[in-house]
Amino acid sequence: MTTAEAALPTIPQIEGANFLNLLIVDDERAIRDACREVAQSLGFNTFTADSAEHAYRLLESQGIDAVLLDLRLPGAGGLEALNQIKSRRPDAIIVVVTGYGTVQSAVQAMKNGAYDYVTKPFSLDELKLLLERVVSHLKLKTENRVLREKIKSRQGFGSIVGTSPEMEKLYRIVAKAAHSTHPVLILGESGTGKELVARSIHFSGPFRDKPFIPVDCGSLVPTLIESELFGYVKGAFTGAQHAKDGLLAIAEGGTVFLDEVGELPVDLQAKLLRAIQEKEIRPVGSTKQIPINVRILAATNRDLEEGVAQGTFRRDLYFRLNVLSLRIPSLRERRQDIPLLSAHFLERQSRSSEQERTLSDDALKAMLAYDWPGNVRELENCLERACAFTTGPMIHLGDLPREISQLERSTPAGTGNGTSKIVSMSELERQTILNAIAQLNGDKLQAARLLGIGKTTLYRKLKEYTSRA
Repeated sequence: MTTAEAALPTIPQIEGANFLNLLIVDDERAIRDACREVAQSLGFNTFTADSAEHAYRLLESQGIDAVLLDLRLPGAGGLEALNQIKSRRPDAIIVVVTGYGTVQSAVQAMKNGAYDYVTKPFSLDELKLLLERVVSHLKLKTENRVLREKIKSRQGFGSIVGTSPEMEKLYRIVAKAAHSTHPVLILGESGTGKELVARSIHFSGPFRDKPFIPVDCGSLVPTLIESELFGYVKGAFTGAQHAKDGLLAIAEGGTVFLDEVGELPVDLQAKLLRAIQEKEIRPVGSTKQIPINVRILAATNRDLEEGVAQGTFRRDLYFRLNVLSLRIPSLRERRQDIPLLSAHFLERQSRSSEQERTLSDDALKAMLAYDWPGNVRELENCLERACAFTTGPMIHLGDLPREISQLERSTPAGTGNGTSKIVSMSELERQTILNAIAQLNGDKLQAARLLGIGKTTLYRKLKEYTSRA
């Protein structure tokens, strides 16, 4: 930072920066003053400290949201000061300042929980952009906290998460279905949460204290499905040494959820239809009918009307199950719920790992652009994997699966249509190198070091790009 930059031009305040407290920790007064003026011009409330001990006292007495920390402080080492600040103020965003040639210590600081770093000497524009990112991240953290509180306070629909218009419509249908005794057909792609909706219908209704029994029709062989649903008598088949009650009888007064009902063989469809119509079942090997009192909820990701047309699903059973029907929207149809769902899953992960995690702006942007063919289940698995692989409190773009992170890098700014453009490896390499040089203000040697390539290789690549152009 040059002395001339102390006379700062007027800078528009950043929306959301007001009421945010920034602590500037540097032993050079000129640096502190210049940083303070930039931050105040952007709307921050600022505090300054010339030593780690001074910074600790301010952290105890002030509600600090962000810290600009010089890693070369007298007395306490920079990394030690970082760890102390994190322990005193875990939620604070810390940006470390390091001198040229000591970038490695900044990288280590980021592994220890720092949000970002900047190298001296830095320009006014660099500091301004950095503080803008800090504000965006603090706003995102606040929104995530609010979303988590919404999740905790939400009543009536179990663990279903979402506030989009599509989900509000679904909640209304679930509320009506919960107070009915009619069969319900739940439609939706794999991973949308069909069993979760079925459980919400059961446990939001008047028979919530009765059994809820799920049956995966797609994972059992036909003979097992029949004996599971209807039961069997002793000696009905080889190995049937004892009689067994069927699930339709065990769930007396409750609910049986038939997941992937479209996978049932046609002959079992006929038996299921009779059981629903007559409210009685005949166990395998028995000649007696047993009365049942059970509600049927069924789900499928198949088009049952097409199955009826093709003869793979009985028309009469389709109409019997389809008394009430609801469709769960895919995740790509309710993208605005992705931040809320992510906050929900990260909250669950933080309880098991005892470390709170948040998404970086770039990571969330990539997740909003991705189409999620596996829906909510894929999103949950993605975040569980990211939490397992990342070491810090923040999940960055690089922590996400390749199909998501590369989509963000290869999608031109402003498109936001969620469709990925195939980019060659050489083009990805070119973008990575040029982006690194741009972010380091043209410092090619430092870019080569951070990219892990030799300076000769870097200059050769740049020459190739120039000749191509």
